[in-house]
Amino acid sequence: MNIREKTVALIDELKATCQSAGLGNDGNEFKIITQVFLYKFLNDKFGYTLKNKDTRYKEQFQNCKDWESEYAKLSEDEQKRVCRVMGADCPNLYSRHLITQLWNQQTKGDFDVIFDSTMKDIAAENMEIFSTLTVANTKIPIFEALTQYVTDDSQRANFARALVDKLVKFSFEEAFAEHYDFFANIFEYLIQDYNTAGGGKYAEYYTPHAIATIMARLLVGDDSDLHNIECYDPSAGTGTLLMALAHQIGEDRCTIFSQDISQRSNKMLKLNLILNNLVSSLDHAIQGDTLVNPYHKSDDGKELRQFDFVVSNPPFKMDFSDTREKIAAMPARFWAGVPNIPKAKKESMAIYTCFIQHVINSIKDTGKGAIVIPTGFITAKSGIENKILQKIVDDKIVWGVVSMPSNVFANTGTNVSVLFFDKSKTAEKVILIDASKLGEEYKDSNGLKKRRLTNEEIEKIVKTFRNKDAVEDFSVCVTYDEIKAKGYVLSAGQYFDIKIEYVDITEEEFNAQMKADTEELAKMFAESRSLEDEIQKQLKQLRFAK
Repeated sequence: MNIREKTVALIDELKATCQSAGLGNDGNEFKIITQVFLYKFLNDKFGYTLKNKDTRYKEQFQNCKDWESEYAKLSEDEQKRVCRVMGADCPNLYSRHLITQLWNQQTKGDFDVIFDSTMKDIAAENMEIFSTLTVANTKIPIFEALTQYVTDDSQRANFARALVDKLVKFSFEEAFAEHYDFFANIFEYLIQDYNTAGGGKYAEYYTPHAIATIMARLLVGDDSDLHNIECYDPSAGTGTLLMALAHQIGEDRCTIFSQDISQRSNKMLKLNLILNNLVSSLDHAIQGDTLVNPYHKSDDGKELRQFDFVVSNPPFKMDFSDTREKIAAMPARFWAGVPNIPKAKKESMAIYTCFIQHVINSIKDTGKGAIVIPTGFITAKSGIENKILQKIVDDKIVWGVVSMPSNVFANTGTNVSVLFFDKSKTAEKVILIDASKLGEEYKDSNGLKKRRLTNEEIEKIVKTFRNKDAVEDFSVCVTYDEIKAKGYVLSAGQYFDIKIEYVDITEEEFNAQMKADTEELAKMFAESRSLEDEIQKQLKQLRFAK
């Protein structure tokens, strides 16, 4: 098996272990899977760095048969010195933290306690760097006690043993030579099973890789030489959009800022950042309500912080009636308004309109942004939606729109579009693309029919957008004045030319065709009347049965 197949097999084995312990589709399963996976990843990364980083210890560990055993021979003080030279993206691990040390203690009756203590000790030793924050600046550790989620106390030790058995047989070392595409694929596989009623709404946390790629490539470009770039997502989920953006820029040339209200997504985002060598951005990954309490502010704390690139795939509709008044009390931020609370179906509140406003406010004057929206937004004729459309057109900051195929998201049938902004106001025209007819059909892990863009289709969208090409029934390039004349509509289809096909026929051919069509229509009318008479007849024969 290659490294991808081996990694997928490890994930499957960990999920099987959870299943055997009664944790399959349990709300806590994702905590166990992601944290155990990350524990193994960091264990192997520590060893890989120990053997390959140019330090005084490199030769010692390169030439040894078993780096973990060799490391265990060092005194605690010597291990501390090793940790200090490993680099900020590598965790502080001591011999007591290593998987082989755990494996050697499996025969002890309280192994679950040993396992949980090890996880918590690693978290404590790495709290400064390998942790995230809440809006209240409470630190969220990288690991927690995991066996507590097994209800039966007597099975916890066996559960811990089973997890360690799976980890000790696998190595990530081959994977460290891989790059973004590998880990993006693995991450997608890792979380896919949480698209179930029991495991959570996967679509809430994950944006399809193709859409993330398109957004990143259009915002950044393919050959941009950028440095010290700040990227932000106010509804980050698992961080898919940010990872694609960072990869396009260069992980070592940008800093990631994020916020999301979900505890679950924060844990998955943490994993994603570490897998993609963005450890330095962990302390900018904030858990909390972005709309009510945005964490990332200007230096004086009075304004929102602004970024070079802003991306977002926000929830479209949800009940935020509990916080609606707090949000509405900030008219400078939400200049187009905040949706009212409907008497029925509170869950239909269009929260995405608030995120659009927040995204625009968070882009630097020289920056760019993109947000996933329901396609219905781009043809809105009234309400908050139309106010937003008017502002982005009048201010000349709308850059383009790409309308995506239906069913591209894992858990929703809503048609989506991507709305692009460019605050530099250098564009004279807006590119509108209708990609709704693209995509190939497939079945997801739940057997549901979905659509996905092929690599060729991604290239077509990117090339058309960049060149602002007008392609028949696919794209159109329009001026801001043309958009205003259409009532601020940003749907490509509204600007396509209506084509009338003319057929060159003789008078005799025309008369013959008209005669045939008239006769066919008369025949259909007669059949209709006959059917109507029969229905009336049958109705008259109906009697009430006593």
